[in-house]
Amino acid sequence: MELLGRSPGWGRERDTDRDALLRPLPQSWPPPHTGRSPPHHSLLHSGHQHSARHLSTSGETFAIRALIITVNCSVHAGILPETNSDGVPGGGSEGEQKEVRGKLADAYARHIAPAVKLDICSHEAASAGGIRRGASRAEWTAGWCAQFSVLLRRGLKERRHESFNKLRIFQVLSVAFLAGLLWWRTPAAHLQDRTALIFFFSVFWGFFPLYNAVFVFPLERPMLLKERSSGMYRLSSYFAARTAADLPMELGLPTAFVLILYWMGGLDPRPASFLLSLLVVLYSVLVAQSLGLAVGAVLMDVKQGTTLASVITMVFLIAGGYYVQHIPPFIGWLKWLNYSFYCYRLLLGIQFRDGGGLYDCGGGALCPIAEFPAIKAVGLNNHWVDVCVMALLLVGYRVVAYLALDRLQPR
Repeated sequence: MELLGRSPGWGRERDTDRDALLRPLPQSWPPPHTGRSPPHHSLLHSGHQHSARHLSTSGETFAIRALIITVNCSVHAGILPETNSDGVPGGGSEGEQKEVRGKLADAYARHIAPAVKLDICSHEAASAGGIRRGASRAEWTAGWCAQFSVLLRRGLKERRHESFNKLRIFQVLSVAFLAGLLWWRTPAAHLQDRTALIFFFSVFWGFFPLYNAVFVFPLERPMLLKERSSGMYRLSSYFAARTAADLPMELGLPTAFVLILYWMGGLDPRPASFLLSLLVVLYSVLVAQSLGLAVGAVLMDVKQGTTLASVITMVFLIAGGYYVQHIPPFIGWLKWLNYSFYCYRLLLGIQFRDGGGLYDCGGGALCPIAEFPAIKAVGLNNHWVDVCVMALLLVGYRVVAYLALDRLQPR
């Protein structure tokens, strides 16, 4: 191997090579094969084959220029290829060839690599910006109402078979008929049984929709990520359509349940009482579903969501005002977060309006129904407060679910 000193014009030639890096290749590139590869070809190919393989299509031409100019820099730096005794390039020992490759790599890193990285990064940044701008434009090609309409129709078609499958219908109707037989025509004097029936309304439709809603967003996560990344629709239109599509699906079975159990249980036969009780139960269903959606959207895992839902169910069941009537003050705040407690109190107020009259409290004495222990612990007042608190819970849980979906990122 022969080492040469740097020529006087080496700096100017290096600048010329860096400028040539940005010029397009001639149409005749690559040069025709002459049967004998240039001496630098094998060295550069072995030294940069792995890195060139990972360049993008737009960066391959730039990499070829870089390899050509690396050779020029190596010549200016004083590195000449070794020749054998016949004057054919490519001779020399293996150690000398490794030394040449090392010097070529060092020359590339010092003189060429910065310009290569700068050019490739600028191209990638420009391409990424164009993709983002194109996706942003494509995302809003349809208006919000059009997106909502399409997503609503799709949701109704998909959820129809899920919400009204035979197994779920059998589950709800069988529970309704069995409970109706157990509470068959409960007399008005049996206050304990009547309050238990009312509590069953609030508990069953306070927790059954919760478990069903936990599965929604974890199962739709792959589809939501794929469609949103392609700019198909806004998250707000998807969420609103999902909420609207759930209304007829999630409220049909509770309506049938109340129709069966209310009349079989012998509750207040006045039409106004029945309609108000039905509305309160449906209201509780929406709040419970909102909590389930929030849990599923935050955790995005079916197992974790069902575990947390079971804990919430047990806590709300115990603190619902029926099993424990005198909750210690330091933990009494739990019942104020319990939507089933508000549903239970509203149903009691509907069945026993204006104090509820009198009942036989033993020994032939008559006592106000409002003083019955199970009813007195809950109270029959503040109905509008209960309605407003449930509205806040419904909206709050939905907002939490929306914000959790907005932060959703691919794993």
